Amino acid sequence: MPPRPKLPEDELEEVYLKGSGPGGQKINKTNSAVQLRHIPTNIVIKCQETRSRTQNRKLAREILAAKVDLFLNGDKSRLAIVGNVKKKKADSKAKKARRKYKKLEEEKAKGGVGQQLVEGAEGEEVEGEDEGEELEGYEEEEVQEGKEAEKGEKAEKHGGNNADGGRQ
Repeated sequence: MPPRPKLPEDELEEVYLKGSGPGGQKINKTNSAVQLRHIPTNIVIKCQETRSRTQNRKLAREILAAKVDLFLNGDKSRLAIVGNVKKKKADSKAKKARRKYKKLEEEKAKGGVGQQLVEGAEGEEVEGEDEGEELEGYEEEEVQEGKEAEKGEKAEKHGGNNADGGRQ
C-alpha cells in the first residue's frame, strides 16, 4: 500500500467562503467553508463538512491530496488501490450469495426441500385422489377469478364501466 500523499503548502491556494445548506444561521454567517486549489494541476476542492474551519481545512487537504495522487499516479494511487480492494471484497460476497441461492434452487428442483416439508407433517392421513382433484379445481377457479379482476381493473383505468359514467 503506498503511503498517504502529502502536498507542500507552497503549491496550495486557500480561500475561506461562506457556507450554505443545513446548519442554520451559524453556517450562513461565517466563513467556515474552505476552498483549496492545487496550483500545478489546477484541481479545486471545496469542503464544508463541519461548522469548524480548522476541521474543514484538514479534511480539504486530505481530499485534495487524494485527488492529486489519483490524477498523477492513476491506477497506482492509494485511492485506486483501496477502491480495488473494496470492489474485490464486494464481488466475492456477491459471488458467495449467488452460489448459495443457486444451491437452494437446485435442491428445490430435485425435491429436497419439498420432500422435507411433506415428511414433516406427521399424523395426517391424506387421501390422494379426492383431495388433489379438489385442489386442482380450486386453483383453476382462482386463476379465472384473477383474470376477471384484472380485466375489470384495466377497464376502470381506461374510464369504462364506472357507476358515475366515467367521471371521478
